[in-house]
Amino acid sequence: MAADLLRLESVCAGYGKLPVLHDIDLAVPHGGAVTAIGANGVGKTTLLRAIMGQIPITAGDVLFEDVSIAALSTSRRARLGIGYAPEGRALFPMMTVEENVEMGAYYATPERRAARARWLFEVFPKLAPLRNRLCCLLSGGEQQMVAIARALMNEPKLLLLDEPSTGLAPRVVGELYAALAQLHADGLTVFVVEQNARAALRFAHTAYVVDDGRIARSGPAAEMLDERLLAEAYLGGVPE
Repeated sequence: MAADLLRLESVCAGYGKLPVLHDIDLAVPHGGAVTAIGANGVGKTTLLRAIMGQIPITAGDVLFEDVSIAALSTSRRARLGIGYAPEGRALFPMMTVEENVEMGAYYATPERRAARARWLFEVFPKLAPLRNRLCCLLSGGEQQMVAIARALMNEPKLLLLDEPSTGLAPRVVGELYAALAQLHADGLTVFVVEQNARAALRFAHTAYVVDDGRIARSGPAAEMLDERLLAEAYLGGVPE
């Protein structure tokens, strides 16, 4: 079994005096494809924000490559090798595609940024002819590709994705997850949180069900996709 790249141990976190996460135990192995699924508002985004240090944890620990990162800043965590594409994409709308992508490694040398950007435009070929277009003029799917490309600019060991399929047509969701599957096949470790459980379970190997800020269930993603009761509770109907 592969060692864990990321591990959460009894993590609690929230906003001020409002607790959101309760005793979260979760692991993402090296080379893994893991998802956390659940309805809107159950704590999935808070989970990723706690991993990235955007909110402090109030108990437990977050370990990356077996070293605690709970006291590190978000920028330090990124430099250790964690890429993050947040919910809502958080692009700079009046900057071009290329400028947004290069912001993911703004402290690298210009030569290194240019080389990495060239590779990412090969990973997402639909973005190549749009590299000089303002991001405010892109479709939702194109914007999501830019957000993921930006998160990959720093050559992360782990990619965190927050609701990447939100607002996208089914065909675009399929294209997006096909690109993620290729990145994972090339060795990238991926942890995605999704309300679109069906798409996430088809992509991931391991799944966690988040409910009311707790891990309600975990196991192989394929088994969860095939289970009638889980499908009715989280996927909106029986499996296809």
